[in-house]
Amino acid sequence: MLKKTAIVSLFTLISASYMAQNTKTIPVYLDESKPVEQRIQDALSKMTLEEKIAMLHAQSKFSSPGVPRLGIPEFWTTDGPHGVRSEVKWDEWDQAGWTNDSIIAYPALTALSATWNKNMSWNYGKALGEEARYRKKDILLGPGVNIYRTPLNGRNFEYMGEDPFLTSKMVVPYIKGVQSNGVATSVKHFALNNQEMFRHTSNVIVDDRTLYEIYLPPFKAAVTEGDSWTIMGAYDMYKGQYASQNQYLLNDILKKEWNYKGVVVSDWGAVNNTEQAIHNGLDLEFGSWTNGLSDGHSNAYDNYYLAQPYLKLIKEGKVGTKELDDKVTRLLRLAYKTTMNRNKPFGNIASEEHKAVAKEIGEEGIVLLKNQGNVLPIDINKAKKIAVIGENAIKIMTVGGGSSSLKVKYETLPLDGIKARFGKQADVQYARGYVGDIGGEYNGVKSGQNLKEERSPEALLEEAVALAKSSDYVIFVGGLNKADFQDSEGNDRKSYGLPYNQDQVISALAKANKNLAVVLVSGNAVAMPWVKEVPTIVQAWYLGSEAGNSLAAVLAGDANPSGKLPFTFPVKLEDNAAHQMGEYPGNKEELAAGKGKDQKNPINIKYNEGILVGYRWHDTKKIKPLFSFGHGLSYTTFEFGKAKADKKTMSQDDTITFTVTVKNTGKKAGAEVAQLYISDLKSSVQRPAKELKGFEKVFLNPGEEKEVTFTIDKTALSFFDADKHDWVAEPGDFEALMGNSSDAIKTKVKFTLK
Repeated sequence: MLKKTAIVSLFTLISASYMAQNTKTIPVYLDESKPVEQRIQDALSKMTLEEKIAMLHAQSKFSSPGVPRLGIPEFWTTDGPHGVRSEVKWDEWDQAGWTNDSIIAYPALTALSATWNKNMSWNYGKALGEEARYRKKDILLGPGVNIYRTPLNGRNFEYMGEDPFLTSKMVVPYIKGVQSNGVATSVKHFALNNQEMFRHTSNVIVDDRTLYEIYLPPFKAAVTEGDSWTIMGAYDMYKGQYASQNQYLLNDILKKEWNYKGVVVSDWGAVNNTEQAIHNGLDLEFGSWTNGLSDGHSNAYDNYYLAQPYLKLIKEGKVGTKELDDKVTRLLRLAYKTTMNRNKPFGNIASEEHKAVAKEIGEEGIVLLKNQGNVLPIDINKAKKIAVIGENAIKIMTVGGGSSSLKVKYETLPLDGIKARFGKQADVQYARGYVGDIGGEYNGVKSGQNLKEERSPEALLEEAVALAKSSDYVIFVGGLNKADFQDSEGNDRKSYGLPYNQDQVISALAKANKNLAVVLVSGNAVAMPWVKEVPTIVQAWYLGSEAGNSLAAVLAGDANPSGKLPFTFPVKLEDNAAHQMGEYPGNKEELAAGKGKDQKNPINIKYNEGILVGYRWHDTKKIKPLFSFGHGLSYTTFEFGKAKADKKTMSQDDTITFTVTVKNTGKKAGAEVAQLYISDLKSSVQRPAKELKGFEKVFLNPGEEKEVTFTIDKTALSFFDADKHDWVAEPGDFEALMGNSSDAIKTKVKFTLK
């Protein structure tokens, strides 16, 4: 099997060779004047059985073969959703040692989703896709759209929050932006991968209504609206079959119901059965845990489930080639959009435009949770001395966290950003305050930092408090990090609270200085027992290469915060529906019996909370959150006018339009997110108190007002009827609720569905 083929040059040489012969027998598959589907069938007809099989599985950690004889290039994939991962060795996870594979890190997807700005999502995708194209990648392994079910999920930072509507609307422009570069997205992880603990050894039990209303919509939007060229299967089981070889998910729903024509890629190591992989919808297998050498083979990749075992079944007459030809057809369709698309752009890397995109998304994604007494923005005329306290002010966050770990050209740390912005006018001093994770390496990528600390926690706290007392402003930068059991792939968080004794540090700082702003760097909600002691709280996420500059711009008021939470912050873990009603991390009796330790004894995880996920649970059960879904403050103020509808009654095949004016009543230019929720006032089934069905970010100068328009049809009023296996909109009264968070409804209007 060939390795590291010169992809474009090989295709170009073969193509040019045919042209040079000046013959009329140019193969159809190379004739760009022919329809793509005709070219695909011609290529398929020319391939041997062995060449077809070879295309279905990896040849290295991140590549799969093409057909060199026909000039069909190999595919090169790459992590991840926030930046293009550094190069690893052919057969190993260790670094390949390249010196030109550093890139720009973009804010994590929680931050992107917190912008509630679809234009930002397109900009993000386009810039990321350009870097992937420049690095000669064909498939970008992302974005992730699994729903935020529990705050303990270690991988929540890679996803877009708890609401299927918000996630659906934000993921589509991201996909289109990436794919405009001739690079495929691989939307993941399909489906029900909502925790890291037992991700390889769990069977999710969820009713069909919940599946269709909560967990499938972002994937459906990715396919039917975004046209994502590939979809990545998940690790977990559903209906007793693993998701990457699952009849119901991949064949019945994805390929039949949604008419998906793209490629299903396995997650790395998610396949474990050849016949299920053949028949249940998988197209391309990566990362399987086979050890070909001990089996006497020279190449472990030939021992993959869709490799020699598949070929053997065909030659023995035990399976046919119908499924094989379908898989190869899909892969060829992908090739004509990526590797064999000679019109794709060249891409670029680390451009000034990319840096600006990363910074702007960070600024728009930062959420001002609380600002009592207007501590922020920092008044530079009163800030002669600024104390910056906390490990996360100096800790590199682009290294670690799992497969999204990056090797970046630079990362501006919060302390550096604050010094650059305020250092000329104020004395900016730093104290660590606490010691958290001193590590800085993942898969051979090293941060280069040495965060070892010899002083005691008491000494660190004493130093921080003394600095706080002598300063005009105190900026505490803490939260979580990318260490194992925090915001990281592979394991979940062990508790909802802040680690490393940060609660004690924050409370002490609150007593020492009333001008305190607590900045939380995380991809998850955290408990805040000190919430009433602290005047100002900022949710800063993982903001990538421009982290410090984005944060400093918001602290200074150069950028007016406009981010909104993409998930609910519960007061305590027990207030979250999955922890109060559902099973987490799995069935208690099975946990006690030791299930979930291997794939032969998976543990069941039942989603008893059903459709009441996130704010749907809090609002319906009237459980007050710490901070609500959609919440986010500004340095200016906004006023909503009275909601209006263009009609009082709508029919089943009609639409209805709502309008509301939003006015900037403050003294600073800023942006507000108008949010539309729909409430079914009387239903034959349980409905949430309200569901998000529209949002629009509005930028306004002081005194300016704009009219925001939302048009919906019956799909916004429907629930999934599992018995009918269809969406149903029941006639009756509904209410359109408009405001700037799920618990801050400013105006509403009733209407009736015939």
